[in-house]
Amino acid sequence: MIYQPSPGRYAGMEYRRCGNSGLKLPALSLGLWHNFGAIDDFEKCRSIVHTAFDMGVTHFDLANNYGPPPGGAEETFGKILKSDLKSYRDEIIVSSKAGWPMWPGPYGDLGSKKYLIASLDQSLRRMGLDYVDIFYHHRPDPDTPLEETMGALDAMVRQGKALYVGISSYSAAETQKAVAVLQSLGTPLLIHQPKYSLLERSVENGLLDVLSTRGMGCIAFSALAQGLLTEKYLNGIPADSRVATADKRGNGALDPSALSDERLRIVRQLAAVAESRGQSLAQMSLAWVLKDPRITSVIIGASKPMQVLDSVRCLHKLAFSADELAQIETILSSSVTE
Repeated sequence: MIYQPSPGRYAGMEYRRCGNSGLKLPALSLGLWHNFGAIDDFEKCRSIVHTAFDMGVTHFDLANNYGPPPGGAEETFGKILKSDLKSYRDEIIVSSKAGWPMWPGPYGDLGSKKYLIASLDQSLRRMGLDYVDIFYHHRPDPDTPLEETMGALDAMVRQGKALYVGISSYSAAETQKAVAVLQSLGTPLLIHQPKYSLLERSVENGLLDVLSTRGMGCIAFSALAQGLLTEKYLNGIPADSRVATADKRGNGALDPSALSDERLRIVRQLAAVAESRGQSLAQMSLAWVLKDPRITSVIIGASKPMQVLDSVRCLHKLAFSADELAQIETILSSSVTE
């Protein structure tokens, strides 16, 4: 059956300007870190992407090593693009990244120009694209001069293989330096992708201020703490959860140590606040990150279409009362954040 997107797909989504650029991103973006590899059911992957696009989620976030195996998610997404979304390419934002191990030897990791340029070329082939909308350096490389890494991002833009470039997991100081290098080359640094959630708030210690001052966007990943900030683990470990499937999925699975009695006590208290707001814990957790105007978008993951629909409902209530914020801070102050 030929896929026909919902004609009302843009009505319920909020779009936020990415820093000082002309680009807007949906408040929620779909990440393909998990559940889109070669080991996953293709029709389910396809249904998740269809559901997201039908709900106005126009941004699909990938990386060279997403799978398993590495490259698997890009190949899966490339098939979906070719079969269903080719005629909607200009309505879609596709991002990819490189910076983690991808192939053997000294040229398949970190931040050299050789690795980054080759990686983007491979990603484009896997997805069947001429360009990506955003390409990120996935993590800082302490051994490669920043000028080389940022120079590679600049080259991608000048070659027309990436419209915009970004960075992920850089500190505030590293971000300042990266902005300055790219600015000297004439290419803006569009966006930063940090880890940010109720349980991981290090970005509040200067990074968000840097992004705001520099006119950059911010797109948060792991806003649900890899599923911990949902009701999934409140009564045990489900068979299809990331903890239970860690051996099959490899890196990125939730560490069982995160499910300590103390941590679960905190999560249960947060769930009670969410219930009083008329939201699920996941919806409140997403809304809490999105409440900050410096946040452009939050990346959601999904193993089934209903999870996308549930996440999008967070947009129905993004505002928090002073009492609600105080309750949340009291709960979190009794825990040790990751």
